Amino acid sequence: MSTTASPHAVRLPGDPPGGPRAWWVWGIGVAVYFVAVTFRTSLGVAGLDAAHRFDINASALSSFSILQLLVYAGMQIPVGLLVDRWGTRRILLLGILLFTAGQFGFALSASYGTALASRALLGCGDAMTFIAVLRLGARWFPARRGPVIAQVAALIGMAGNLVTTLVLARVLASLGWTATFAGSAAGGLVILALVVFFLRDHPEGHEPPAVPQAEATGSGFIRRQIGAAWREPGTRAGMWVHFTCQFPGMVFLLLWGMPFLVEAQGLDKGTAGELLTLVVVSNMCCGLVYGQVISRHHAARTPLVLGTVGATALVWAAAIAWPGKDPMWLLVVLCVVLGACGPGSMIGFDFSRPANPPERHGTASGIVNMGGFTASMTTLFAVGVLLDLTGDNYRIAFASVFVLQVLGLVQFARLRGRAVRRERERVVASRVEAVHVPV
Repeated sequence: MSTTASPHAVRLPGDPPGGPRAWWVWGIGVAVYFVAVTFRTSLGVAGLDAAHRFDINASALSSFSILQLLVYAGMQIPVGLLVDRWGTRRILLLGILLFTAGQFGFALSASYGTALASRALLGCGDAMTFIAVLRLGARWFPARRGPVIAQVAALIGMAGNLVTTLVLARVLASLGWTATFAGSAAGGLVILALVVFFLRDHPEGHEPPAVPQAEATGSGFIRRQIGAAWREPGTRAGMWVHFTCQFPGMVFLLLWGMPFLVEAQGLDKGTAGELLTLVVVSNMCCGLVYGQVISRHHAARTPLVLGTVGATALVWAAAIAWPGKDPMWLLVVLCVVLGACGPGSMIGFDFSRPANPPERHGTASGIVNMGGFTASMTTLFAVGVLLDLTGDNYRIAFASVFVLQVLGLVQFARLRGRAVRRERERVVASRVEAVHVPV
């Protein structure tokens, strides 16, 4: 394997300086993402409670997460465009208001329809967080730090999932539905105050280039911005990486992991919750490793993607093909491997980031981020329908994962070569600019 350095190893003209203030401001943005992930994944430990509270079957239960992800995925490109035009702070403020209102609404919902609308509102606010945090990191840190910054952001977001599996599940068991979800929603109000008073879009002296008002608001702006990002093979390759890597772990954590472990494997809720926690811990550890490896050896991106997808498919197949109930060691291995799905999906941004200029990062990130959530939404729906059709046969329902993995790998293989060639051309141009443009 080549050990080619990251294309951003050279310090480019106008690179942000980083430093303590960058970590402070960026940390506030990541805290918003942390709270959003906590709200997003709260249904993962409350799926059985929700089915009982609203008297619904598996397909209707999956509709909560499907609608939430449908809104999330559909919002990615619009949010990317808005981040590029309005900046991070405004988008994060709007996102906080929406996902906090959604969590409060879910806490107070007495009917299935009201709860469904609340999850949609939550998904809309959640959709505004991660792309904004990625752009915030790009505005405050040197480009060479991009892979590590992105993986650390995802790692801290997964800590929100850890809060869900460790804390929220226990609070739900002791305090009940309304107190648990309403109490967690109060965290949104705290983070709102931090963003209002302390978050800034960029350091002084590093303002993005001004875009003429007529060009930024013209009817062709959206078409040009999306078209330019989509034409880059690095953007599309990144989208398929995100699509292929993320969804098995997301589907397991977001909804179907708990029912699978309790109903199909016969575990109690406490043990199942500990296994879900293992997925989160593995995700955080893998994120640190992946970010460090890619920042030092950019050519490691493809082997890491293929290794993550291959390991996931192998262990997933073993778990659903094992005769009878799975042994505990296999469930532990499954959860450890699923923890690598999130960090693997983050590699998609390491394909799109060098392929697009800074003023297009939000749009390109939105396209990439749409991939994994589209795959997750599709699989959540497929699993729910297959469970109802087969009488809760998880072996058949979970086999739907392999269809999307094959699709994603084929598309990534088709685009990867062109993306790498274009990237090398940009590296040469950046080095020439760094030499000839005074800093």
